[in-house]
Amino acid sequence: MAVLSQILVVNAGSSSLKLRVLGDADEVTGSADLPPEKDKAALEATIEGFGEVHAVGHRIVHGGDEFRGPVLIDPSVRQRLGALTDLAPLHQPKSLAALDAVTEVLPDVPAVACFDTAFHATIPAAAATFALPAEWRERWSLRRFGFHGLSHAYVSRRAADLLGVSSSDSDSDSDSDSDSDSDSDSDSGPGSGLRLVSCHLGAGASLAAVRDGRSVDTTMGFTPLDGLVMATRSGSVDPGLVLWLQTHAGIPADELGDALENRSGLAGLAGTGNLREILARATAGEAQAELAREVYLHRLAASVAAMTAALGGLDALAFTGGVGENSAEIRSRAAARLGFLGVYVDNDRNGTAPSDRDISPPGAPVRVLVISAREDIEIARQVRDVIPA
Repeated sequence: MAVLSQILVVNAGSSSLKLRVLGDADEVTGSADLPPEKDKAALEATIEGFGEVHAVGHRIVHGGDEFRGPVLIDPSVRQRLGALTDLAPLHQPKSLAALDAVTEVLPDVPAVACFDTAFHATIPAAAATFALPAEWRERWSLRRFGFHGLSHAYVSRRAADLLGVSSSDSDSDSDSDSDSDSDSDSDSGPGSGLRLVSCHLGAGASLAAVRDGRSVDTTMGFTPLDGLVMATRSGSVDPGLVLWLQTHAGIPADELGDALENRSGLAGLAGTGNLREILARATAGEAQAELAREVYLHRLAASVAAMTAALGGLDALAFTGGVGENSAEIRSRAAARLGFLGVYVDNDRNGTAPSDRDISPPGAPVRVLVISAREDIEIARQVRDVIPA
């Protein structure tokens, strides 16, 4: 049997198609970012330039209730993935278009779908269930799905490594039931007993409460609009406000959806979704930027506290994503609001170049970590689980 050493990871975003080839030790042996239009000739030339590929891993945003772990893609699975498009109409089509394009180039190479929602399949019913009419919930599978699961899963494993605690694999991304007793003190999973809040902060942003390597709560819900203030997404908004805008202001649903997705969040508060620019303007004393910064931090700190409550305490707080990795100011200001939980950062450690590191002072009750986002490594791991060498 051939060694499964060259895994092509495919991540379709709004601005680019990211291709990474990972070797045996998760080293990147090939890399390319292509335009989202995915010109067939360019894609084929790029993949051929990588050399032999033994398997492909695709990041798929939504697995719904059906896909609770990685799955080998066949025509039936592809059809079922397409049926989930209504749950993520802005994200799922991009993922599936990339899947189809790469499959056309590599028709005989096995491919695995890896889901952003699957890591959160372990969330207990109390956290996953909306207080809505039962007939609605049952007819349309209305529940908190959560997203960014591939990132949060990797962070939980990497945090365990950095802290020197158990890093044995958990079964949190397969055969899990949201109604199961996820709150039990299991000894399985990365960092047995480790209570971690993972902060994925980028253009999109979410937190995950992770115990023993298993997600027990998260800030995103039925869609990626929920939770934290993001670059252009509103985060949590009173549904009554949205209904008021539709009923009394006469704003149609499609316009509301576009505004909440693309014209809200930091962009709605400060005219730009670029947090670095907002922080610079706030430092210069601009009131609009100061308000945007404070709203962002208020929601972030409150949500960390909520995730801590779901865990029953906090051992480690990890920052990842473009903002989480690169903004020492956001980390410092967030920690200043979370001192009551035992969260502190060392200014010298916090200000060093971004890499996987502990930035908390010696003896701090909660370890604060900065971890590079590596969804590609998590996807490759899941591919190896499904297609062993």
